[in-house]
Amino acid sequence: MSITYQPKKRKRAKSHGFLKRSKSAGGLKVLQNRRRKGRKNIAV
Repeated sequence: MSITYQPKKRKRAKSHGFLKRSKSAGGLKVLQNRRRKGRKNIAV
């Protein structure tokens, strides 16, 4: 079996980052909920 998870910082930020979240309505909702919960990090 091969190792499937090979993390890349850029790819992670591009798909799950703050800017990507901010662009869509759903993403903004995610940020809003995470802020409300008081998350230390609201996005990658």
